[in-house]
Amino acid sequence: MNRAELADFLRRGRARLEPSDVGLTAGARRRTPGLRREEVAALVGMSVDYYTRLEQARGPRPSRQMLGALARALRLTGDERDHLFHLVGEEPPRAGSASSHIRPGLLLILDRLHDAPALVMTDYGDVLAQNAMSAALTGETGPGRNLVRRFFTDPRARALCPPEDLPELARSHVANLRAVTAARPDDPAPAALVAELRSTSEEFAHLWESHEVAVRRSATKRFLHPTVGLLELDCEFLLSSGDNQLLLVHTARPGTESHERLQLLRVVGLQNMAPAAGQR
Repeated sequence: MNRAELADFLRRGRARLEPSDVGLTAGARRRTPGLRREEVAALVGMSVDYYTRLEQARGPRPSRQMLGALARALRLTGDERDHLFHLVGEEPPRAGSASSHIRPGLLLILDRLHDAPALVMTDYGDVLAQNAMSAALTGETGPGRNLVRRFFTDPRARALCPPEDLPELARSHVANLRAVTAARPDDPAPAALVAELRSTSEEFAHLWESHEVAVRRSATKRFLHPTVGLLELDCEFLLSSGDNQLLLVHTARPGTESHERLQLLRVVGLQNMAPAAGQR
Protein backbone atom coordinates (compact mmCIF):
# COMPACT_ATOMS: atom_id res chain seq x y z
CA MET A 1 0.00 0.00 0.00
CA ASN A 2 1.46 3.32 -1.10
CA ARG A 3 0.18 5.59 1.67
CA ALA A 4 1.85 8.76 0.41
CA GLU A 5 0.51 8.42 -3.13
CA LEU A 6 -2.93 7.45 -1.82
CA ALA A 7 -3.02 10.51 0.45
CA ASP A 8 -2.08 12.83 -2.42
CA PHE A 9 -4.62 11.25 -4.77
CA LEU A 10 -7.42 11.62 -2.22
CA ARG A 11 -6.55 15.24 -1.45
CA ARG A 12 -6.49 16.17 -5.13
CA GLY A 13 -9.75 14.33 -5.80
CA ARG A 14 -11.47 16.16 -2.95
CA ALA A 15 -10.11 19.57 -4.01
CA ARG A 16 -11.51 19.37 -7.54
CA LEU A 17 -15.10 18.80 -6.41
CA GLU A 18 -17.64 21.41 -5.35
CA PRO A 19 -20.61 20.62 -3.08
CA SER A 20 -23.01 21.00 -6.02
CA ASP A 21 -21.09 18.27 -7.87
CA VAL A 22 -22.20 15.71 -5.30
CA GLY A 23 -25.69 17.00 -4.52
CA LEU A 24 -24.75 19.05 -1.44
CA THR A 25 -25.39 22.71 -0.66
CA ALA A 26 -22.37 24.97 -0.26
CA GLY A 27 -23.53 26.52 3.04
CA ALA A 28 -21.21 29.06 4.67
CA ARG A 29 -18.43 30.70 2.70
CA ARG A 30 -15.46 28.40 2.19
CA ARG A 31 -11.87 29.47 2.63
CA THR A 32 -10.50 26.78 0.30
CA PRO A 33 -11.92 25.16 -2.85
CA GLY A 34 -13.30 21.66 -2.90
CA LEU A 35 -15.18 19.47 -0.49
CA ARG A 36 -14.44 19.34 3.21
CA ARG A 37 -13.06 16.16 4.71
CA GLU A 38 -16.21 15.61 6.74
CA GLU A 39 -18.30 15.85 3.57
CA VAL A 40 -16.26 13.17 1.81
CA ALA A 41 -16.39 10.99 4.92
CA ALA A 42 -20.19 11.32 5.02
CA LEU A 43 -20.49 10.44 1.33
CA VAL A 44 -18.33 7.36 1.85
CA GLY A 45 -19.94 6.30 5.12
CA MET A 46 -16.74 6.31 7.20
CA SER A 47 -15.70 8.35 10.22
CA VAL A 48 -14.04 11.71 9.69
CA ASP A 49 -11.05 10.51 11.73
CA TYR A 50 -10.59 7.47 9.46
CA TYR A 51 -10.69 9.59 6.30
CA THR A 52 -8.39 12.23 7.80
CA ARG A 53 -5.79 9.59 8.60
CA LEU A 54 -5.92 8.34 5.00
CA GLU A 55 -5.22 11.86 3.73
CA GLN A 56 -2.37 12.16 6.23
CA ALA A 57 -0.75 8.94 4.96
CA ARG A 58 -1.17 7.18 8.29
CA GLY A 59 -4.45 5.35 7.88
CA PRO A 60 -5.11 1.60 7.85
CA ARG A 61 -5.59 -0.29 4.61
CA PRO A 62 -9.14 0.34 3.28
CA SER A 63 -11.30 -2.63 2.38
CA ARG A 64 -12.41 -3.23 -1.20
CA GLN A 65 -15.90 -2.09 -0.27
CA MET A 66 -14.47 1.11 1.19
CA LEU A 67 -12.40 1.71 -1.95
CA GLY A 68 -15.52 1.41 -4.07
CA ALA A 69 -17.31 3.91 -1.83
CA LEU A 70 -14.36 6.32 -2.07
CA ALA A 71 -14.41 6.07 -5.86
CA ARG A 72 -18.12 6.92 -5.93
CA ALA A 73 -17.79 9.77 -3.44
CA LEU A 74 -14.95 11.39 -5.38
CA ARG A 75 -16.70 10.82 -8.72
CA LEU A 76 -13.73 8.92 -10.14
CA THR A 77 -13.68 7.65 -13.70
CA GLY A 78 -13.13 3.95 -14.34
CA ASP A 79 -9.40 4.47 -14.89
CA GLU A 80 -9.12 6.58 -11.74
CA ARG A 81 -11.01 3.94 -9.77
CA ASP A 82 -8.57 1.28 -10.97
CA HIS A 83 -5.63 3.53 -9.97
CA LEU A 84 -7.11 3.93 -6.49
CA PHE A 85 -7.26 0.14 -6.09
CA HIS A 86 -3.69 -0.24 -7.30
CA LEU A 87 -2.41 2.33 -4.80
CA VAL A 88 -3.77 0.16 -1.99
CA GLY A 89 -2.34 -3.01 -3.54
CA GLU A 90 -5.70 -4.40 -4.66
CA GLU A 91 -6.76 -5.67 -8.05
CA PRO A 92 -9.58 -3.57 -9.53
CA PRO A 93 -12.95 -5.29 -9.97
CA ARG A 94 -12.77 -7.64 -12.92
CA ALA A 95 -14.70 -7.13 -16.11
CA GLY A 96 -17.66 -9.37 -16.97
CA SER A 97 -19.56 -8.90 -13.73
CA ALA A 98 -21.88 -6.16 -12.53
CA SER A 99 -19.58 -3.34 -11.50
CA SER A 100 -20.10 -1.48 -8.22
CA HIS A 101 -18.44 1.59 -9.74
CA ILE A 102 -20.91 4.22 -10.94
CA ARG A 103 -19.83 6.51 -13.74
CA PRO A 104 -19.59 10.16 -12.60
CA GLY A 105 -22.17 11.20 -15.20
CA LEU A 106 -24.73 8.78 -13.79
CA LEU A 107 -24.11 10.06 -10.27
CA LEU A 108 -24.53 13.60 -11.56
CA ILE A 109 -27.98 12.72 -12.88
CA LEU A 110 -28.87 11.14 -9.54
CA ASP A 111 -27.76 14.25 -7.65
CA ARG A 112 -29.94 16.45 -9.88
CA LEU A 113 -33.13 14.50 -9.17
CA HIS A 114 -34.14 16.50 -6.12
CA ASP A 115 -37.91 15.95 -6.34
CA ALA A 116 -38.08 12.31 -7.47
CA PRO A 117 -37.04 9.18 -5.55
CA ALA A 118 -34.16 7.63 -7.49
CA LEU A 119 -31.41 5.08 -6.96
CA VAL A 120 -28.68 3.26 -8.86
CA MET A 121 -28.49 -0.50 -8.48
CA THR A 122 -27.05 -3.56 -10.18
CA ASP A 123 -29.37 -5.53 -12.42
CA TYR A 124 -29.75 -8.13 -9.65
CA GLY A 125 -30.75 -5.60 -6.98
CA ASP A 126 -27.63 -4.44 -5.11
CA VAL A 127 -28.15 -0.77 -4.17
CA LEU A 128 -25.10 1.31 -5.10
CA ALA A 129 -26.41 4.82 -4.43
CA GLN A 130 -29.68 6.61 -3.76
CA ASN A 131 -30.89 10.15 -3.31
CA ALA A 132 -32.58 11.59 -0.24
CA MET A 133 -36.08 11.27 -1.71
CA SER A 134 -35.54 7.55 -2.25
CA ALA A 135 -34.45 7.18 1.37
CA ALA A 136 -37.52 9.13 2.51
CA LEU A 137 -39.75 6.84 0.46
CA THR A 138 -38.35 3.50 1.62
CA GLY A 139 -36.97 4.44 5.04
CA GLU A 140 -33.45 3.20 4.32
CA THR A 141 -30.31 4.90 3.09
CA GLY A 142 -26.97 4.14 1.57
CA PRO A 143 -25.47 1.26 -0.40
CA GLY A 144 -24.82 -2.25 0.83
CA ARG A 145 -28.21 -3.89 0.64
CA ASN A 146 -30.01 -5.95 -1.99
CA LEU A 147 -33.63 -5.16 -2.87
CA VAL A 148 -34.47 -8.75 -3.77
CA ARG A 149 -33.04 -10.13 -0.52
CA ARG A 150 -34.82 -7.42 1.43
CA PHE A 151 -38.17 -8.19 -0.21
CA PHE A 152 -38.03 -11.90 0.61
CA THR A 153 -36.48 -11.68 4.08
CA ASP A 154 -37.50 -8.36 5.69
CA PRO A 155 -41.15 -7.83 6.71
CA ARG A 156 -40.56 -4.08 6.74
CA ALA A 157 -39.94 -4.11 2.99
CA ARG A 158 -43.18 -5.97 2.34
CA ALA A 159 -45.09 -3.56 4.59
CA LEU A 160 -44.24 -0.78 2.14
CA CYS A 161 -46.53 -2.37 -0.47
CA PRO A 162 -50.30 -3.12 -0.44
CA PRO A 163 -50.76 -6.82 0.41
CA GLU A 164 -52.58 -7.53 -2.85
CA ASP A 165 -49.53 -6.33 -4.82
CA LEU A 166 -47.03 -8.66 -3.13
CA PRO A 167 -47.52 -11.82 -5.27
CA GLU A 168 -46.86 -9.99 -8.53
CA LEU A 169 -43.87 -8.14 -7.07
CA ALA A 170 -42.40 -11.43 -5.86
CA ARG A 171 -42.81 -13.01 -9.31
CA SER A 172 -41.19 -9.97 -10.93
CA HIS A 173 -38.15 -10.10 -8.65
CA VAL A 174 -37.59 -13.81 -9.26
CA ALA A 175 -38.19 -13.66 -13.02
CA ASN A 176 -35.68 -10.82 -13.42
CA LEU A 177 -33.06 -12.56 -11.27
CA ARG A 178 -33.40 -15.72 -13.39
CA ALA A 179 -32.83 -13.66 -16.54
CA VAL A 180 -29.70 -12.08 -15.05
CA THR A 181 -28.17 -15.37 -13.90
CA ALA A 182 -28.74 -16.91 -17.33
CA ALA A 183 -27.23 -13.91 -19.12
CA ARG A 184 -24.08 -13.93 -16.94
CA PRO A 185 -23.39 -17.53 -15.89
CA ASP A 186 -19.79 -16.70 -14.94
CA ASP A 187 -20.74 -13.87 -12.55
CA PRO A 188 -20.76 -15.40 -9.04
CA ALA A 189 -22.78 -12.63 -7.35
CA PRO A 190 -26.27 -13.29 -8.84
CA ALA A 191 -25.78 -17.04 -8.49
CA ALA A 192 -24.81 -16.68 -4.84
CA LEU A 193 -27.92 -14.57 -4.19
CA VAL A 194 -30.11 -17.24 -5.78
CA ALA A 195 -28.52 -19.99 -3.69
CA GLU A 196 -28.95 -17.95 -0.51
CA LEU A 197 -32.62 -17.16 -1.11
CA ARG A 198 -33.51 -20.69 -2.20
CA SER A 199 -32.26 -21.89 1.17
CA THR A 200 -33.81 -19.12 3.31
CA SER A 201 -37.15 -18.32 1.62
CA GLU A 202 -39.73 -20.96 0.78
CA GLU A 203 -41.61 -18.41 -1.29
CA PHE A 204 -38.53 -17.64 -3.39
CA ALA A 205 -37.70 -21.34 -3.81
CA HIS A 206 -41.25 -22.08 -5.00
CA LEU A 207 -41.23 -19.22 -7.50
CA TRP A 208 -37.76 -20.16 -8.74
CA GLU A 209 -39.01 -23.60 -9.72
CA SER A 210 -41.69 -22.02 -11.94
CA HIS A 211 -38.88 -20.87 -14.29
CA GLU A 212 -40.46 -17.54 -15.25
CA VAL A 213 -38.14 -15.12 -17.05
CA ALA A 214 -38.76 -11.37 -17.45
CA VAL A 215 -36.30 -8.46 -17.52
CA ARG A 216 -37.20 -5.36 -15.48
CA ARG A 217 -38.86 -2.64 -17.53
CA SER A 218 -41.03 0.38 -16.86
CA ALA A 219 -43.91 -0.31 -14.50
CA THR A 220 -46.30 1.25 -12.01
CA LYS A 221 -45.75 0.49 -8.34
CA ARG A 222 -47.71 1.37 -5.22
CA PHE A 223 -46.14 2.31 -1.89
CA LEU A 224 -47.78 2.52 1.53
CA HIS A 225 -45.85 5.33 3.18
CA PRO A 226 -46.47 5.66 6.94
CA THR A 227 -46.60 9.48 6.77
CA VAL A 228 -48.13 10.50 3.44
CA GLY A 229 -50.18 7.40 2.68
CA LEU A 230 -50.65 5.48 -0.58
CA LEU A 231 -48.45 6.53 -3.51
CA GLU A 232 -48.92 5.21 -7.04
CA LEU A 233 -45.66 5.89 -8.85
CA ASP A 234 -44.37 5.23 -12.35
CA CYS A 235 -41.05 3.37 -12.23
CA GLU A 236 -38.57 3.92 -15.04
CA PHE A 237 -35.56 1.60 -15.30
CA LEU A 238 -32.75 3.23 -17.28
CA LEU A 239 -29.92 0.85 -18.21
CA SER A 240 -26.32 2.02 -17.98
CA SER A 241 -24.71 0.49 -21.06
CA GLY A 242 -21.99 -2.05 -20.39
CA ASP A 243 -22.05 -1.79 -16.60
CA ASN A 244 -25.13 -3.92 -15.81
CA GLN A 245 -26.46 -1.08 -13.70
CA LEU A 246 -29.92 0.50 -13.57
CA LEU A 247 -31.01 4.00 -12.69
CA LEU A 248 -34.47 3.60 -11.14
CA VAL A 249 -36.59 6.75 -11.02
CA HIS A 250 -40.03 7.02 -9.38
CA THR A 251 -42.39 9.75 -10.59
CA ALA A 252 -46.04 10.63 -10.09
CA ARG A 253 -48.29 11.99 -12.79
CA PRO A 254 -49.01 15.72 -12.32
CA GLY A 255 -52.47 16.51 -11.06
CA THR A 256 -52.92 13.21 -9.26
CA GLU A 257 -53.28 12.64 -5.54
CA SER A 258 -50.03 10.68 -5.63
CA HIS A 259 -48.26 13.71 -7.10
CA GLU A 260 -49.48 15.88 -4.23
CA ARG A 261 -48.40 13.27 -1.70
CA LEU A 262 -44.98 12.99 -3.31
CA GLN A 263 -44.54 16.74 -2.93
CA LEU A 264 -45.59 16.41 0.69
CA LEU A 265 -43.00 13.67 1.15
CA ARG A 266 -40.35 16.04 -0.13
CA VAL A 267 -41.28 18.48 2.64
CA VAL A 268 -41.94 16.23 5.64
CA GLY A 269 -40.01 13.12 4.66
CA LEU A 270 -36.65 14.80 4.24
CA GLN A 271 -36.51 16.08 7.79
CA ASN A 272 -33.39 14.76 9.52
CA MET A 273 -32.32 13.13 6.26
CA ALA A 274 -29.27 15.33 5.57
CA PRO A 275 -26.68 13.11 7.29
CA ALA A 276 -28.21 9.94 5.86
CA ALA A 277 -28.47 11.31 2.34
CA GLY A 278 -24.76 11.99 2.40
CA GLN A 279 -23.93 8.30 2.86
CA ARG A 280 -24.40 7.38 -0.75
